[in-house]
Amino acid sequence: MRLLTFFILYSSLFIIASCDNAREHTAEAIRDEDSVAMMTSYGVNTLISDSGIMRYRIIAEQWEVNDNRNPPRWIFPRGLFLQQLDEKFHVETYIQADTANYFTTNKLWHLWGNVRIKTVDGMIFTSEELYWDQNRHELYSNLYSHLITPERELEGAFFRSDEHMRHYNISNTKGAFTREDFENGNDNGNGNGNGNVNSNDTTPKRQAATPRPR
Repeated sequence: MRLLTFFILYSSLFIIASCDNAREHTAEAIRDEDSVAMMTSYGVNTLISDSGIMRYRIIAEQWEVNDNRNPPRWIFPRGLFLQQLDEKFHVETYIQADTANYFTTNKLWHLWGNVRIKTVDGMIFTSEELYWDQNRHELYSNLYSHLITPERELEGAFFRSDEHMRHYNISNTKGAFTREDFENGNDNGNGNGNGNVNSNDTTPKRQAATPRPR
C-alpha cells in the first residue's frame, strides 16, 4: 500500500514538473514578402477587359495573383508582353518588360528592366523603368528614356505621355530635331498628336546630336 501511494505521488510530481517545463511552439509572424500568391499560372496568353471591353492581351511565362500583399497586385516575375487593343480588337501598342507589377487597387502598372513600347504609328520608346497610371491615363518614367518617332529621335531624364503615346513630354532632352522644332517650339506631328520639348530643356543644336550610350 505504501509502495502504491509512493508511486502515485511520484507520478503526480513528474507530471507537474513536465507541465512547468512545457514550451509553446509558435512560428514567427508572416511578413509581407512571405505572403503566398492566391494563384500562379504559367504560359499565360489571355485577354483582359477594362470597363467591360476587351482592351489588353497579356502574354507571360508566369503570372501571380497575390491579394495577401499590401497593396494587392499581379506579379510577372519572368517578363511581360502586353498588347493594347482598340474597340475593334486591332493592336495599338506593344509593351514589354523583364519584370512587371500591376497594383489592382490603384490600377497602376510598374514595369522595369528593358522596358520597350512600340506603337502602330512607328514610335519606339525604351527605358529601364516605366509607370502606367490607368486612372490618369498616362505613362511616365523618372529614368533615362529614349524615344524614336518617324520624324525625330529624342532622349531625356524624365518622360511623360498619354497612354496612347500621342502627346508626350521629355525633360532635359537632346537628340535629332527638325527645322519646325526651332521655328515653332513644338511638334505638330502628322495627325498623331504633339510632342513637346520642355521649356527647361537643354537648347538643342541645329545639327543632330549623338545619343548617349545606355
